[in-house]
Amino acid sequence: MTEFSDLLLPGAVVADLAVSAKKPLFQQIGMIAGSAYALDPVTVTDALSAREKLGSTGFGGGVATPHGRIDGLPHVVGIFTRLAHAIDFRAVDDLPVDIIFTLLSPPDAGAAHLKALALVSRSLRDRALVAKLRGAGSPDALYALFSTGEARDAA
Repeated sequence: MTEFSDLLLPGAVVADLAVSAKKPLFQQIGMIAGSAYALDPVTVTDALSAREKLGSTGFGGGVATPHGRIDGLPHVVGIFTRLAHAIDFRAVDDLPVDIIFTLLSPPDAGAAHLKALALVSRSLRDRALVAKLRGAGSPDALYALFSTGEARDAA
């Protein structure tokens, strides 16, 4: 798995999500995962919250990569959200976060999870790509940035 098309469905991309903190963000991501991947929203919310308690997944530049393990999931999946307003994420650089790429993995997907996390983190460290993600006007435009290979090329 080295392509965003392996991770992300168009229905798992949301633009301008309005939340005020991590907890409501994770609840919204749970709802998106429920709709896009038929996952239990509470299970997703709990998995993301549990992982975040170990340390912030905000890696700087206004970007975070929350992730969690979900029983019964057949493969690694992603959810991309761009927030309407940045929120505190206790990121390593103390900057608020507005770009979030969430990964959900089966418990036994060690290598696949790490490969997906590496792809996402490499791509989202590219300032040009992040600027395009911030400027995209719709979920379709956001999805196109990932599906056309721009994000892969950034990595």
